[in-house]
Amino acid sequence: MKHTLFREQQLNCDLPTAWKFFSSANNLSEITPKDMGFIVLTEMKDDEIYEGMLIDYYVSPLFGIKMKWQTEIIHVDFQRSFIDFQKKGPYKLWHHHHEFIPNEHGVLMRDNIEYELPMGFLGEAAHKLFVKKKLEYIFDYRFRVLSKLF
Repeated sequence: MKHTLFREQQLNCDLPTAWKFFSSANNLSEITPKDMGFIVLTEMKDDEIYEGMLIDYYVSPLFGIKMKWQTEIIHVDFQRSFIDFQKKGPYKLWHHHHEFIPNEHGVLMRDNIEYELPMGFLGEAAHKLFVKKKLEYIFDYRFRVLSKLF
């Protein structure tokens, strides 16, 4: 079963600043809880994202078990939005749409994630028991960190 997680946050910065920060995979570990063991493996000389870009990570989402995760940037609309899509990792489906909307207060950032777990009803049970809470925890953490940064 597909699930969605939607978040939005007002950032007190201009659009180029928001875009530069969020389009750099190197900043992901800064806004991810330390207990997730999130490490970006792909070396990026410049932080310009592009369609077709592959990014490899290690992440420890549960019980400290280290997993490889690979996402592909499948869409970029410069300084408006981008989409990362899981190619390999813990989800059956991970489709994350990042959107940036300038306004009189800075930039409204929206995250819309569509995801699905593997293993049928076992995945659904895991979602109800802890996966949904873990994702909310991660994005609540991001909200707090971004509130301080921006």
